[in-house]
Amino acid sequence: MKLFHLLPLLMLTLNFSGTPAPAEPQAMAAARLGTPKKIVNNEDEIVAWRPERRLLWDDFLCAPQKLGDAVASTSTSLGISYQVKDGELTYTITCNFSKKKSWGLLKTEYILAHEQAHFDITELHARRLYEALYNYQFNPETFKKDIATIYERIVKEKEAMQEAYDGETDHSRKRAKQYEWLEKINAMLAETESFAVYP
Repeated sequence: MKLFHLLPLLMLTLNFSGTPAPAEPQAMAAARLGTPKKIVNNEDEIVAWRPERRLLWDDFLCAPQKLGDAVASTSTSLGISYQVKDGELTYTITCNFSKKKSWGLLKTEYILAHEQAHFDITELHARRLYEALYNYQFNPETFKKDIATIYERIVKEKEAMQEAYDGETDHSRKRAKQYEWLEKINAMLAETESFAVYP
């Protein structure tokens, strides 16, 4: 899958090619971090990750690219924006799929499940980012560096998992490994459900 890396000033973004979360997860109940993630209603360009909203081939709007023998490419982003007001850190985490940067050539349910798992891996790391920031002890002198360090660590972990997923499944060609990975990703999403409703 293709890897794009964008680092705007206050919005750090990484592009890479269930059961519903509880209404008030344990982590959110005690946190004063803002409102839970917003549902994006306008899905012309992006799809926000939600357990009930699975990807469809109609979401892959980019013209197919010639990337070796690749039959599809998924572009997802893990982003964070933050501010400090009156000594309090608030932030928003996003996990999105880009319709205009994603494409499919061989449009089967099997390949779509492989691409959905790339999106799910990004969501898993959005939850891990929330967990890391939830446990962060705010320091007004170093918070910018601290948040960048946390974000970069999560991004590296995400990149490594995306690469391991494609490598071990041979981009979905190894069916047994593909099914193993789907089970593994679903188990990890279940394990991180308490951080599924991030701000």
